[in-house]
Amino acid sequence: MTGLTRSPHESFVRSRAVLIAVEGRVQGVGFRPFVNRLAISHGIRGWVLNRAGRVEVFARGDMTAIDRFLHDLVERAPPLARPRIARIEPADSHMDTADSFEIRSSQGEGGDAELPPDHFVCDECLAEMSDPLARRYRYPFINCTQCGPRYSIIRSLPYDRINTTMADFAMCPQCRREYEDPADRRFHAQPLACPACGPTLTFRRADTVVHGNEAALAACVHVLLDGLTVAVKGIGGYHLVCDASRDASVERLRAAKRRPHKPFAVMVPTQPAEQLRYARELAHMDALEESMLCDPVRPIVLVRRRAGAALAAGVAPGLVEIGLMLPYSPLHYLLLQAMGRPLIATSANISGEPVLTDPEEVEHRLEECCDAYLHHDRPIHRAADDPVVRVIAGRVVPVRLGRGTAPLTLSLAGTLDAPVLACGGQMRTTAAVGWRDRVVVSPHLGDQGSVRSARIFESVTEGMQQLYGVRAARIACDMHSGFSTNSWARRQKLPIETVQHHHAHASALAGECALESPALVFAWDGVGLGEDGVLWGGEALYGMPGQWRRLGSFRPLKLAGGDLVAHEPWRSAAAICWQLGMSFRARQPEYAMVRHAWERRVNVHESCAVGRLFDAAAVLLGLLETASYDGQAPAMLEAHTRSRVPGLALPIDQDSADFWSVDWAPLFRALVSHGGSIAERADFFHSSLAGSLLDQAFAARRRLPVTRVGLTGGVFQNRRLTEEAVELLVANGFEVVLHGRVPPNDGGLSYGQIVEVQGRQRLRARMTEIAEVNDA
Repeated sequence: MTGLTRSPHESFVRSRAVLIAVEGRVQGVGFRPFVNRLAISHGIRGWVLNRAGRVEVFARGDMTAIDRFLHDLVERAPPLARPRIARIEPADSHMDTADSFEIRSSQGEGGDAELPPDHFVCDECLAEMSDPLARRYRYPFINCTQCGPRYSIIRSLPYDRINTTMADFAMCPQCRREYEDPADRRFHAQPLACPACGPTLTFRRADTVVHGNEAALAACVHVLLDGLTVAVKGIGGYHLVCDASRDASVERLRAAKRRPHKPFAVMVPTQPAEQLRYARELAHMDALEESMLCDPVRPIVLVRRRAGAALAAGVAPGLVEIGLMLPYSPLHYLLLQAMGRPLIATSANISGEPVLTDPEEVEHRLEECCDAYLHHDRPIHRAADDPVVRVIAGRVVPVRLGRGTAPLTLSLAGTLDAPVLACGGQMRTTAAVGWRDRVVVSPHLGDQGSVRSARIFESVTEGMQQLYGVRAARIACDMHSGFSTNSWARRQKLPIETVQHHHAHASALAGECALESPALVFAWDGVGLGEDGVLWGGEALYGMPGQWRRLGSFRPLKLAGGDLVAHEPWRSAAAICWQLGMSFRARQPEYAMVRHAWERRVNVHESCAVGRLFDAAAVLLGLLETASYDGQAPAMLEAHTRSRVPGLALPIDQDSADFWSVDWAPLFRALVSHGGSIAERADFFHSSLAGSLLDQAFAARRRLPVTRVGLTGGVFQNRRLTEEAVELLVANGFEVVLHGRVPPNDGGLSYGQIVEVQGRQRLRARMTEIAEVNDA
């Protein structure tokens, strides 16, 4: 049985009364009502309650009934629940003399809770919302114990209505009866509401204000059909919404948001009988991609756009993939049903910042981006952007954590000696709190560096500690002193433990995949300060958390311009050409000045990052010179790949300390002189890097007992590169591990920092034991 080990508790199961502690995801998922119904069906008397983040059950009955009850407690749990029976103790059968079973009031707070994420509207609620005779017909906030908002409305634990943003909505008599009826599917559904007592919509455009669900919804649809943009309040934040099939609407939004190229997510209509008909008309999808699109999480899934798809060209310029998602809130369903066409549903934010949640702030900060606003009066206490996933090598790889996937609870291989708060990195930031053998990772918090991002970061880190009843004793952060998260950590009055960027990447993969023995991990990305002061990003690491050894990297590239190189990839192309004595001239007005500075080594730094090699290749193939969003150059380069071609073997030079350096020079000379098409050269570049990765794995195996190879870092979001590398490694006898729950990009750093801290702690304990043995 999942979640229950029988043998240690066998004697307790034979008791006539037991006290059961159930942990895991058991709050906000209808678990107590389920326990109540289950107990009644088995003739069990007693009670169930929330206590300090777990559920406690007192069960009294005959031995056979209790045995069946314990089995069904796990095996028949609600779909959203993830119960784990932590403890069963014999109880005094006279400690409760009730002749029935009851749900008791919650008691206590604590850090054992697994906070429920927000979930999509369930089929039963959708059917009810479509029934003209139902009380909640077309109600945009319909929900039950198995669907609706959770994380975004929770103020504190335990998860009771009074501790959510629904506390200000007094239930009407009919809702109250449903809430108190054990036979009703809304029994103790905390966000319970109806048109008579729940949240309502308000539409605003200039001086026109429309109140009421039907009227506001109709006004919003009218504006969208006119080709305009509306900021629509959802579950975890606002979306900017417009007609995805109309070129003028999409280009108008791009101009207003000053977002010339970054892809927009597209929300597609769905119908019960043909759930994926619209999606299939827009994209080519395999079975796994289709299953993820329909998953209860309702993530944005990156899929290959179908030629001739009825979408504006500007949805994802320069790319062959689009991000699709199905509606997940009742309001989304009503909007798409009325529109009958796909909608742009992009995060309502200022570039890189966390998604906006407050109506007044949305109207103030996004005034130039949208024409109207569709608000509702249910407060969003915790922001959660939409999660993004991509299927790579037959595995669902998270690109961004968000609504439905975070807060993400993960386990540690050992136990922390004190709680740790981890700050993540500078871009695609998440925060994490670790205590005992547990880590909780926040949703995506955006890029750091703005006043609002810093404010949200502080709010989330403090809120996580308060919510789980945990207070950090020390802080883990990236060692790069230029990162805002590093500066923030140093302002706190706590001990700091810095973690090298790529060690955190490697530890995140090792922690997620429960690697208990040394492994070879390739950590490839765009930037991360190394222990030698060089910006790393093409690392081959061997070991395990707390004891990573750097085996090799790529030949350093001398770059001019500091942080500018990330959004000006022409600088990487220029530096490579200059280092190799090859001709190159960018169309940028500052070209001559940069060349002059590079020759005199002014503001020049060294980088081993593979991400910069992708930047340079994209420029040399004529795809772009500047980037308007992070990762644009690599994404465009991958979009031009077509097939597998023979790559070029890159030289691997080893020094006296057996540290290797991969030389990219032959690759770029060949890339420039290659007479083929852009697609052929893009394929050649990817195949050469995949082949180099295999050659490095061979080099490591000749020296070390390498059987398992891990791939982490933002570069391995590239499907073309990753899938070829995986095939080569597997064909040559290596076991390959990839991310499946934590993003390979910097969104996974916070988790990796805590895993690394725990690994160091474990190593120190082992060294102490060895020293004590030697002393003895």
